[in-house]
Amino acid sequence: MTDAGHPYAGTAIALATLHGKAEALAPAFAAIGARVITAEGVDTDALGTFSGEIERRLPALEAAIAKARLGMAATGLPLGLATEGSFGPHPVVGFLPLHREIAVLVDDTRGLVIAEWLDSHQARYGGCLLKAGDTLDEAELRRFGFPEHALIVRSEPFVPGSTIHKGLRDGAALDAAIDACRRASPDGQAWVESDLRAHMNPTRMQRIALLAERLVARAGTCCPQCRSPGFGQTGAQPGLPCGDCGAPTAATLSEVASCSACGFRDVRGRSDGLTEADPAQCDLCNP
Repeated sequence: MTDAGHPYAGTAIALATLHGKAEALAPAFAAIGARVITAEGVDTDALGTFSGEIERRLPALEAAIAKARLGMAATGLPLGLATEGSFGPHPVVGFLPLHREIAVLVDDTRGLVIAEWLDSHQARYGGCLLKAGDTLDEAELRRFGFPEHALIVRSEPFVPGSTIHKGLRDGAALDAAIDACRRASPDGQAWVESDLRAHMNPTRMQRIALLAERLVARAGTCCPQCRSPGFGQTGAQPGLPCGDCGAPTAATLSEVASCSACGFRDVRGRSDGLTEADPAQCDLCNP
């Protein structure tokens, strides 16, 4: 079944990816009758890699737009799709991991960039340094989600031209890569980390699939003022009061929805209905 009333029903959308993202992105667009066309021969790694051989110079949103435009240029299509992921500690609750995935639909027919994002604390990522004689125990491998989630091994310190092995999902191959990187290192050290490329990280691929559904829903939501597609949340305002003392916290108080075409803004309460922050997020109750 397709959604004939969706603004992008019946369209073809370019996707530049080296990492099999069409598997996660295409079904949501197929549900509205849109086809995701993978652009051949486009090196998206030129915009940067998670593993550090090529520096990621652009902010995530700009990188996603650049990727979408690479696919559009390669296919000649006026519509392009891309995602960009980032991983690190949560900016407010530092002990929590944060995976943020951004997806964009670039529409040169209407002159629009429709963006959606998804945050998750269920990220499978991390790294550890192995000095001479160190080994990876089963607990560490489980933390990485190995072997379902692939690993990268590189010599440490890592400089241009250093030895690096990617996409490791086999114990013997992992051990061999660690040995090779130790031999290549002047300090006899190897660094092991999660391979965060989408086709090597099933948890990330699942989040991309969910994000695709959200992007399709957003692209189908028209601005109440100018009727352009893509109206939705673009930001948030902090200040949610603490549940104990009532002081404003850094947690989101309200959400800001806007239109990238006409600039119309609508400030709304939190979509989850939460009216009080956990005291653990309060600088007064938990200094």
